[in-house]
Amino acid sequence: MRRLTALDPVDAPAKSRELLDDIISRRGSAGEMVATMAHSPAMLQGYLDLSRAMRRTKLPRALSEKISLAVQEWIGCGLCLDAHTQAARAAGLTDTDIALARQGTSADSREAALIAVAVRVLAEPSSLTDEDVADLRAHGWSDRIIAEVPGLVALNLLTGSFNLLAGLEPAERTAQG
Repeated sequence: MRRLTALDPVDAPAKSRELLDDIISRRGSAGEMVATMAHSPAMLQGYLDLSRAMRRTKLPRALSEKISLAVQEWIGCGLCLDAHTQAARAAGLTDTDIALARQGTSADSREAALIAVAVRVLAEPSSLTDEDVADLRAHGWSDRIIAEVPGLVALNLLTGSFNLLAGLEPAERTAQG
């Protein structure tokens, strides 16, 4: 059930209106989540800035989607799971890749190690140890990639928790009830 409504730019606070107008002029629309975030200019600006920054990571797109699927499965955001499933398919992932990612793993042991740590960054960050970082390095992950994982997790936590709080759901779930 929707708890917060999407805003038209004319109904949004001034800073949000400016941000929405820019997005709409570049993309044609803002999307439900972004238009709903417009209630808070700070939230909208923060999301847009973090989202842009995370597009500049060195994580391969397919692996980024696997991590997002694993994290969103844990968070439980149906809207995000749908979006990341579509993005994963567009990035060339198979149904098996997607299913494994949603289980927090991968058929590739190197990727599985990184995905598992990403889920722990979300679910139990205080449990991470020197050995976890050493294991990621032993799997060939650079410190840059390791450092980018919490950013991707944070972006997914932001979008997933926002959507759940706002009551944004996939279209088919909304239609059912």
